[in-house]
Amino acid sequence: MEQRRYERRSARGYLFGCVVAVLLWSTAWAQLRYSISEEVNEGTVVGNIAKDLGLDKSTLIDRKYRIVSSNADPLFHVNQNNGVLYVSRKIDREEVCAQSNTCLMNLKTVLENPLEVHYVGVEILDINDHSPSFPDEEKTLEMSESVLPGVRIPLQHARDPDGGHFSVQQYKLSPNDHFRLEVKDKGEDGKIPVLIVQKSLDRESAGSHSLVLTALDGGKPPKSGETNILVKVLDINDNAPVFSKDVYSVMLDENAPVGTTVIQVNATDLDEGPNGEVVYSFSSIVNRKLLKLFDINPSTGEILVKSLVDYEEKEKYEIEIQASDKGLAPLATQKSVIIKIVDVNDNAPEIEVTSFSSSIPEDSRPGTTVALISVNDLDSGLNGKVICSIGEDVPFALSPSLQDKMYSLMTRSPLDREKQSHYDLTITAKDAGHPSLSSEKTISVVVSDVNDNSPEFSLSPYTFYVTEANEPGTSVFSVKAFDRDENDNALVSYHILRDGSEENKVTSFLNINSETGDILALKSFDFETLKTFQFQVVATDSGTPSLSSNVTVNVFILDQNDNAPVILYPVSSNGSAEGVEEIPRNVNAGHLVTKVRAYDADIGYNGWLLFSLQDVTDHSLFGLDRYTGQIRTLRSFTETDEAEHKLVILVKDNGNVSLSATATVLVKVVEPKEAFAASDVKSATKDEEENNVTFYLMITLGSVSTLFLISIVVLIAMQCSKTTDYTSKYLQETNYDGTLCHSIQYRSGDKRYMLVGPRMSIGSTIVPGSHANTLVLPDRRGTPGELFFDAN
Repeated sequence: MEQRRYERRSARGYLFGCVVAVLLWSTAWAQLRYSISEEVNEGTVVGNIAKDLGLDKSTLIDRKYRIVSSNADPLFHVNQNNGVLYVSRKIDREEVCAQSNTCLMNLKTVLENPLEVHYVGVEILDINDHSPSFPDEEKTLEMSESVLPGVRIPLQHARDPDGGHFSVQQYKLSPNDHFRLEVKDKGEDGKIPVLIVQKSLDRESAGSHSLVLTALDGGKPPKSGETNILVKVLDINDNAPVFSKDVYSVMLDENAPVGTTVIQVNATDLDEGPNGEVVYSFSSIVNRKLLKLFDINPSTGEILVKSLVDYEEKEKYEIEIQASDKGLAPLATQKSVIIKIVDVNDNAPEIEVTSFSSSIPEDSRPGTTVALISVNDLDSGLNGKVICSIGEDVPFALSPSLQDKMYSLMTRSPLDREKQSHYDLTITAKDAGHPSLSSEKTISVVVSDVNDNSPEFSLSPYTFYVTEANEPGTSVFSVKAFDRDENDNALVSYHILRDGSEENKVTSFLNINSETGDILALKSFDFETLKTFQFQVVATDSGTPSLSSNVTVNVFILDQNDNAPVILYPVSSNGSAEGVEEIPRNVNAGHLVTKVRAYDADIGYNGWLLFSLQDVTDHSLFGLDRYTGQIRTLRSFTETDEAEHKLVILVKDNGNVSLSATATVLVKVVEPKEAFAASDVKSATKDEEENNVTFYLMITLGSVSTLFLISIVVLIAMQCSKTTDYTSKYLQETNYDGTLCHSIQYRSGDKRYMLVGPRMSIGSTIVPGSHANTLVLPDRRGTPGELFFDAN
């Protein structure tokens, strides 16, 4: 550019010179040429123009010798004193002449008066003051890894402001295996470096290649410049994802919560971009059931629990995992993940009764098998080891069988249905896990009956009290026996044991209901004839063989007031209760006239007698003792009293419905002498009668006493042998004082008699009269006392 500018200036100077020549008709023109190296110091002499042109140095000033230039900062100036051309400032050839091979500066010098124009050419000689340089310090090239060897890639050439031999002469490439350099000479455009691929690229091996391109000029020593070339290898999807492990295996607790991370798989793809982005999924061959149990995060490769995993359903899962990239033609890799489920003690043992006899006879021997029990636990190891047990308070035990997890339920002690007929056996199965789980199963065992119990009577012996004069054919009492067995073994029938002996004759008048045990009397009992008897009842069950037991039944006949009092004295010769008593008129008050004596075959209240005056001619003269039957005078007789008095005596017993009899006593009042004579005769008669009465009374009382004595001995013996304590209903009556017996003593002359019989709650007294003994009953309002005979 500078060169063209100087050329234009030269042309303009030439035209200007022509014009001046035309105008002045005398123009001188000369051409000088000098050379000087660039970068010389300011004031360096280029040449002596005046000398070389032959100009007079002395006229140079006057003629205004100068260099004509339009540049405000000219490179050269001429000294008007000596005509020497000097360098005005440092000259940079590359700045002045750029890339020109020859840098010639044309200077126009002018002299006036006359006008002379001289052209001076100054050639700027180049020195090697510049190093080659590239447009960019770093250059990035992108190449696909699929590029084939031999491909040529032109590179930017380096520029050197120096020219000629000092310009760029050669290029060098840093050593590498994949590229080489070729330099192409473009003439004026210089040498162009070309990068040639000599070996296939693999981005996964080397994603980029750093090269250094060096440009050298022709200086000695040469100067150089360099640029860094970064060759980026562009990826193609030529690598499938690769898992980080050859085998993935993990342990997972069963029942792990949903969302639990099982394992995280990891795969890498050597490609980049979408070709290297890995997506995880289950393989298409994975069972759909596994897809319900597990899920996978497509981005992270985490396998998650999707639903509850049960060890008992499956112990191990093998899942095919696929890792694929996002290339246009995706590449994929499969890998197996083995998930081993760790058993957790989450299953309680299960109890199953495989063989069971719901009923077992009570006479079964210890060791009899009742049931076969099988236990199962779906867990494994210690979690699946089961121990069975049963309560210790039952007569059963569990015995392990030869077969695993089997037990025999058998009896360990004798059974007794009557003590316990039903067992609810709770079998407990407990595993050995931590914490352990257990389950229970209750089975019911019924103990079936065996006829091993005899009937048992509710009482032994039985004691019944039967009122005499009972209605024939009706039930008088009942026995009851129970059998602790059941069904037919407990069905009891009754019969009376009849051995035909004389003592057992009374049983012929008894009958028993074989089903109910009610005993019927076929005739009425008479206390006065039969006071007690004993027999045995047999109870038999319906078992096979049958068992039986018997019980003794003691029956006591209770007296009823069925006998009216019998007057023993007075008794007339014709049998009527009438008598005549003669007493002296001079007797004093309180004289015993006579004593009415009576007898009642009944006992107790029914046989206790009371005496009363039913009719008397003079109430002021005679009095009657209601307990003893003694008739005494209440006062002395007067002359006005009648000589004969009639007394009607009423004798009645103390029964609920009392019975009575009357006796009539005719009292004659006589003078003393007559009374004594009559008294002697009467005394002899009365003594004879009294002896007869006493004899009969002794026989009666002796019989009664013997019977009662036997009854008492039998009762005492039964009470002593009896194990069960009971109390007779009869003894609990309010009118009975609780004593079984008492004694009654009486005297007749020099003889003493004792009667043993039931104790009375109200005292009674038998007072013998002057002629015979009479049984009398004191008033109930009196004080109780013992019975005795007094021979007054």
